[in-house]
Amino acid sequence: MPKRQDWNAIKQEGKLIMKILVAVDGSTYTKRMLAYLAVHDEWLGPSHQYTVVYSTPNLPPRAKAYFDRETLRAYTESEFEKVFKPIRAFFMRRSMDVTFAGKSGPAAEVIAGLAQQGKFDLLVMGSHGHGALGNLVIGSVATKVVAMCTTPILIVR
Repeated sequence: MPKRQDWNAIKQEGKLIMKILVAVDGSTYTKRMLAYLAVHDEWLGPSHQYTVVYSTPNLPPRAKAYFDRETLRAYTESEFEKVFKPIRAFFMRRSMDVTFAGKSGPAAEVIAGLAQQGKFDLLVMGSHGHGALGNLVIGSVATKVVAMCTTPILIVR
């Protein structure tokens, strides 16, 4: 874990304000992670700055060639909104202002890249919890993010 003076968090009125990146995929594991945050006030509260990120896979080149740019953009935006809509409602019920970032690309690369480029203090994400053998066979976004990212990570199973 980084030394406190290395954190980008700022103190405001005696409270530590952290920049927290919340990686989501719309699965039950995302819901479980949000439920965990909801019962832990130290992680979820209006005093922190939140960015929610969701990554869709890149479209195959054939699809990109077949459809016009506007159709592809509308499709991608609708995919983002399917995931963001219930999460937006979750944060609105708590009167929290949150930034949403929809990105296309390999999920682990997108999440780790945004965490480092955005200089976040903490990355929170859910995990399917396949275990070592499952990760070896099918891989894990969480495992890849841990390997690629220097930002502290809270993984909720």
